[in-house]
Amino acid sequence: MPTARAATPAPTTARTAPPTLKDAVSAAPSGALAQYQIMRRNGAVVVFEPAKIAVAMMKAFLAVHGTQGAASASVREVVDELTQNVVRALMRSRPGGGTFHIEDVQDQVELGLMRGGHHEVARAYVLYRERRAQERAQQAATASAAAPATVLHVLEKGERVALDLPALKALFDQACANLGTDVSSAPILDETLRNLYDGVPVDEVYKAAILAARTLIEKDPDYTYVTARLLLHTIAKEVLGETLSLSQLGERYPEHFAQCIRTGVQNELLDERLQQYDLARLGAALKPERDLQFDYLGLQTLYDRYFLHVKKSRIEMPQSFFMRVAMGLALNEIDREARAIEFYEVLSSFDFMSSTPTLFNSGTLRSQLSSCYLTTVPDDLDGIYESIKENALLSKFAGGLGNDWTRVRALGSHIKGTNGESQGVVPFLKVVNDTAVAVNQGGKRKGAVCTYLETWHLDIEEFLELRKNTGDDRRRTHDMNTANWIPDLFMRRVMEKGSWTLFSPSDVPDLHDRFGADFERAYVAYEERAARGEIQPSKTLPAIDLWRKMLSMLFETGHPWITFKDACNVRSPQQHVGVVHSSNLCTEITLNTSDTETAVCNLGSVNLLQHLKDGSVDHEKLKRTVATAMRMLDNVIDINYYAVKKARDSNLRHRPVGLGLMGFQDALYALHIPYASEQAVEFADRSMEAICYHAYWASTELAAERGKYSSFKGSLWDKGVLPIDSIQLLEQARGGYVEVDRTSTLDWDALRAKIAKDGMRNSNCVAIAPTATISNIIGVDASIEPCFGNLSVKSNLSGEFTVINQYLVRDLKRLGLWDDVMVMDLKHFDGSLRPIDRVPQDIKQLYATAFEIEPQWLVEAAARRQKWIDQAQSLNIYMAGASGKKLDDTYKLAWLRGLKTTYYLRTTSATHAEKSTVHSGNLNAVSSSAPAGGGVSALDAAAAQARAQMDATPATDIKFCAIDDPGCEACQ
Repeated sequence: MPTARAATPAPTTARTAPPTLKDAVSAAPSGALAQYQIMRRNGAVVVFEPAKIAVAMMKAFLAVHGTQGAASASVREVVDELTQNVVRALMRSRPGGGTFHIEDVQDQVELGLMRGGHHEVARAYVLYRERRAQERAQQAATASAAAPATVLHVLEKGERVALDLPALKALFDQACANLGTDVSSAPILDETLRNLYDGVPVDEVYKAAILAARTLIEKDPDYTYVTARLLLHTIAKEVLGETLSLSQLGERYPEHFAQCIRTGVQNELLDERLQQYDLARLGAALKPERDLQFDYLGLQTLYDRYFLHVKKSRIEMPQSFFMRVAMGLALNEIDREARAIEFYEVLSSFDFMSSTPTLFNSGTLRSQLSSCYLTTVPDDLDGIYESIKENALLSKFAGGLGNDWTRVRALGSHIKGTNGESQGVVPFLKVVNDTAVAVNQGGKRKGAVCTYLETWHLDIEEFLELRKNTGDDRRRTHDMNTANWIPDLFMRRVMEKGSWTLFSPSDVPDLHDRFGADFERAYVAYEERAARGEIQPSKTLPAIDLWRKMLSMLFETGHPWITFKDACNVRSPQQHVGVVHSSNLCTEITLNTSDTETAVCNLGSVNLLQHLKDGSVDHEKLKRTVATAMRMLDNVIDINYYAVKKARDSNLRHRPVGLGLMGFQDALYALHIPYASEQAVEFADRSMEAICYHAYWASTELAAERGKYSSFKGSLWDKGVLPIDSIQLLEQARGGYVEVDRTSTLDWDALRAKIAKDGMRNSNCVAIAPTATISNIIGVDASIEPCFGNLSVKSNLSGEFTVINQYLVRDLKRLGLWDDVMVMDLKHFDGSLRPIDRVPQDIKQLYATAFEIEPQWLVEAAARRQKWIDQAQSLNIYMAGASGKKLDDTYKLAWLRGLKTTYYLRTTSATHAEKSTVHSGNLNAVSSSAPAGGGVSALDAAAAQARAQMDATPATDIKFCAIDDPGCEACQ
């Protein structure tokens, strides 16, 4: 394996033993490494030996730092850790085993050094590789002039045959068709052939082609579609049992679709009622050309996670999959075929996408289609363990969970039955944590739960520390999410620098069900009793001290999240029948829970990018899409499999759904609006107004057709109070402290009149979920998220994927700025344009990344959305250079703007955020003021060229969800 060398090589007498790997690879499943091999440059295939990676890295450190500098134990530990990271990355790139080219390994070594901040070592490594590449090219040119042409053979169906190069090139040409002049099959063919050896199985040829196309995605984002089409070719071979050209696939679709349904039913995967459809009619409605819409990440995710399989062999093609989902959602419709085609149209066009549980299970024998379940836990042993059992059952069938634990008595509280003292909430939460780990949704994704506790609970201070990595591990929950459920009275005490009293709920049982002015009256009365010594145990402390600890723990551990009880309840349409005691796993669902009702929500999201026209929202198209989507979501309620009776009773009674959105950032790019701008805030307002208006209108139309939901009478809907009107109720309950723009543009009076006439089909209609996976499927930015990095890596159970901002590349090409040096700079600067001098300021503003956007812009846009939404939104807060003041200002602003919930706080240090062009070893772009051909040293140019050849991933690596590590998408 090649090694890095400095300008002055280390003494040849130096010997360094390879470092111990701490059995980095022992963390892999038993025998996993045996599935991997290394292809050398001469075509020989050898055993994958991670220890050789450690040797190469140690030599690189020796070359730069010398024998003395690199021989210390700390360097050995660094090399050990870097080697582990490289091995993990390689294995994630081919989770099922396979062959790595030697260049793949070296690319990952280089990336590991860069990510680890060892820039001098990485630089030397890059330059050494470039020199060796040039030497090999010269040798190859000399050898090829004298050597006769060789014929490469492949193994196909057990026979050794010559590789059909014209057919292979034709496949690559088809994959590149209609993608522009910058996309060519030639580099794919060259890279594929470089990775082949004589006698290679033909399936490995197609895998090598996919990997070859992958390496080019960072050069031009359209190569992601090339890669997807090559993957589609291999999927078709697996599903249809023969090798077909991309143009031939469309001809086979109708016949295959009917066979797919029959196979699924025969293997007890699909509901036999699907065979009762007119399969010929549905097959004729399929649109195979839509397979070409997928990017690589989207199609690979569908293949790995969603397509049905029999004995690990897939039986679905993409359009068959979408139609199967649509059929499952149309089972109870009168004209099932017409509705299935209608549902198929919005799914396959990427106008709307149902949530992951719906995509997993629609049309199957056990169709658990709902996304979220909310429960409240009683204060008795039977109830506590029954709640934990419910968690296990709901998690088993792919539900994300939100648990309210506020009623459980605090540490030190009296237990009448045993005349003893309670151990509090925390020991039970440890059991909840371990249950979520143990019940992992059939291996499809990890179980996930979020626990909520109200701020007056006497265990709140210990609750805040549950995710710490220090302290008694028996009182820590490392895998479970936590959230604060904060009443407005506490926030007012913080603002006014008042005191706050903590109680055990066993002494103040009614506080759990009270909110607004009703809560304040009861709470103040309890405070007075506690001051007289009538309530023990209790504790009084400055409210600001507890608030600071909340923010400190949020910064340190990412938990507990900040959510607001009164905003969720005062604005709830369903306050006449119960109380919202918590949100869900991702903080967008705000539904009532009780001892008799487990709240359920069914999710799906509109692709906002697909609903723009002439620089604004296309209301006509959006209305059509939302009407179909709401019908699909309403159908889920009746078709759904319920693992718990309380969930079924609640869902059929109230019929809540959660229509959300994704691609908000993509829409801003399309409109050329920077995220951090008043125009973006205004667009958030207008687009959310449109989605909510059409969603509520669709629900009242469904009510006219199917009837009102049974608890409609007495709701805010029934009283003519729409979500925009309920802001006034919140302001009254708080006595002020609500500052949000309340302008509107649509005819809300007409909607009020329609609801007064026909009622509502659904108690709740809108909630913005994270869309962690379904946005990957359709190739847009998740939910309402800003772009994390213009060149980044997304990790999930399918592996690691280079994702590059296609809008940015389009603009940089227009300006003549897209080149290999720009690619290198984006990698070095974590996907940020800010430090790259030659990029114009307006482009930097438009393509500012999440940590370059001040968090108040996120809050302001969310506030404009929240005024229209009857539930809530999963709002991540990104903060560069976080400080106590910045945290305090941001979360107080969220409360003042009337937000119901917030989600993760994601921070980066000021040093990281301000990584500048003067740092040692940086590889900055050419300054816009530099003369042609100048501004970059020869060494920098060589490094740029070498790094541009990498099949590597940039330094940015974000997991938008902590439970996505890298695999779970419980929220979608």
